[in-house]
Amino acid sequence: MNLPQRSLTVDVLPVARGADKPAAEVGTVEGKPLPAPMRIASLLVGKEANLMWESVARGSKVPPHQHDDHESIVYLISGAQRLWIDGKEYEARAGDAWVHERGIEHSSEALEDCVQIEFKTPATRTW
Repeated sequence: MNLPQRSLTVDVLPVARGADKPAAEVGTVEGKPLPAPMRIASLLVGKEANLMWESVARGSKVPPHQHDDHESIVYLISGAQRLWIDGKEYEARAGDAWVHERGIEHSSEALEDCVQIEFKTPATRTW
């Protein structure tokens, strides 16, 4: 798999302003192409974790993948998603949260336009 550099630079200050962290359009996740791009802003990177803001357009699908080098916790601020985690299907709505443990296959489909916060540990660049 041809992945980009996975390490992130630790932020100098312990506080970050979201307005100072521009979102980038992303076309792949874990080296797999996305059918529709998503937008990701890395809000804060610490020595052990990173916090990201993500915007996912309705109909966008993240293909099945897994990661063996980090765990992710996601909090859905707005929208709705269909999730597949470890072979089971779930539906998430605003206010719901879920985890992708290391080595567990997962994928998703945005049922509505979504905004979410994702926390990865250790700090890992997957796009």
